[in-house]
Amino acid sequence: MVVQAKTAPFRADHVGSLLRTEKLLQARKEYQAGQITDQQLREVENQEISYIVDKQIEVGLELVSDGEFRRRFWHTDFLEHLHGIEGYVPNTGFIFNEDEETERYDVRNIGKVSFNPDHPFLQDFKEFNAIVDGRAVAKQTIPSPNQLFNRSIRDESVYPDIEVYAQDVIQTYRDAVKAFYDAGVRYLQFDDVYIAGLSSPDIPFNDGEFSREYLIDLALKVINAVLEDKPKDLVVTTHLCRGNYRSNWAFEGSYDLIAPTLFAKEKVDGFFLEYDDDRSGGFKPLDHIPAGGPRVVLGLITSKHGQLEDKETIKQRVEEASQYVPLDQLCLSPQCGFSSTHHGNKLTEEDQWNKLKYIVALAEEIWG
Repeated sequence: MVVQAKTAPFRADHVGSLLRTEKLLQARKEYQAGQITDQQLREVENQEISYIVDKQIEVGLELVSDGEFRRRFWHTDFLEHLHGIEGYVPNTGFIFNEDEETERYDVRNIGKVSFNPDHPFLQDFKEFNAIVDGRAVAKQTIPSPNQLFNRSIRDESVYPDIEVYAQDVIQTYRDAVKAFYDAGVRYLQFDDVYIAGLSSPDIPFNDGEFSREYLIDLALKVINAVLEDKPKDLVVTTHLCRGNYRSNWAFEGSYDLIAPTLFAKEKVDGFFLEYDDDRSGGFKPLDHIPAGGPRVVLGLITSKHGQLEDKETIKQRVEEASQYVPLDQLCLSPQCGFSSTHHGNKLTEEDQWNKLKYIVALAEEIWG
């Protein structure tokens, strides 16, 4: 069953990932130890996805995600199943705030990049959508095509020219968007740490070969080319993230440097933006969002701890943002997912559901 998502992103929305349940984590341990089969793990995943779908509906959300329950990481699980990309264990992980090293896993380019028509995420969505059964809009999240431009991914012996690489990435994602649409997706989100990084004072995940201006222009070209002929009833949003690993962050910086290009010209239906602390800067860059254009989902509620934010403070910040983007064009969500990797952030499942229920209640008060 396909439920249209024309009003997405919703006044009360969320980024996608949810804390893995204890039952799911235990099943994964047993699977890795060879104690249960692929099918037995799949059955547990479906049971737990069914549980979190019910919980999302229960707290009042109009959209539901699968919590990214079949993934280990928000991005590598998708990317490593593309043709020409493989997963591997590097010598070091990414370094986050206070020198916290992430679990060592990444992807790299090993050949010509193209979409895999047998990509497992397609079947994953079909099963998830069957569980939702029309009770809400089923949201699908995947890493942005721009994630493939992080340093060390492109093999220069395969792609000496980054522009040729970009054209193949564009075609790969055009094919991906069509495949997800054909599978029933009507609400698709690109998760993009890369674009947020282009607004950081020191661009992370980059070797300095290209200028910031060139990379910003290239990122815009890639996204807009991917979306050039997307179906009119497919809502596509992008989520800009500064890192989310066990409640830690990777870099900081306002949106000032990317806003004149990406906020002004990116042909998406909505931007999910981090605004849960001072690292994100102020709302002035939102002035570049075209009036009547993409919705702006303000990530004012943090997913990094369980304490509920002060209601009046959140309402005041929404009012402040409305000085740059009309209130009718704004929405509310957590700044990121609750579990971008299988490790999860440092809060409880009860905290998570309380946060989402709180967002629904706040949205009702603000927008009615």
